Amino acid sequence: MRMENWDRTLEEIKTGRAKVVKEELLEQETRFLAVYVEASNSCLILLSEQEDKLGTLAVAVPKPKDLLGPVSSSVLLGDKNAISARMFAEFVASKKGKIALVSVYLNRLSEVQAQAFFMHLIEKVIKTEDEKEAAGT
Repeated sequence: MRMENWDRTLEEIKTGRAKVVKEELLEQETRFLAVYVEASNSCLILLSEQEDKLGTLAVAVPKPKDLLGPVSSSVLLGDKNAISARMFAEFVASKKGKIALVSVYLNRLSEVQAQAFFMHLIEKVIKTEDEKEAAGT
């Protein structure tokens, strides 16, 4: 591990600061954006079209490891993209084992048109963060 990575990892441990990853994807002449923030007990992902904006916001809470059953989720704000927001929040909560908040903002495209692009971005930001954690250990 390079020295600056080691220093950064030690600093994150000492300060308990959230990790932030930003990604974007250009598809169908549209920019799809993701901002991922991960704290020790939760994750927040802002998914948007063209510019970073807050959209329909959903929360999902994973079940404790000793209980079987699906992730619980609910929409907190908005309703335009409720299906995608809940679906992505449930996916992230089950994948990370943490509370997940996901916001979906779309202006021109429909939820169905954007779902594959947003899923690609989610997998990319989660993978990037997991790779950083693996490199840090």
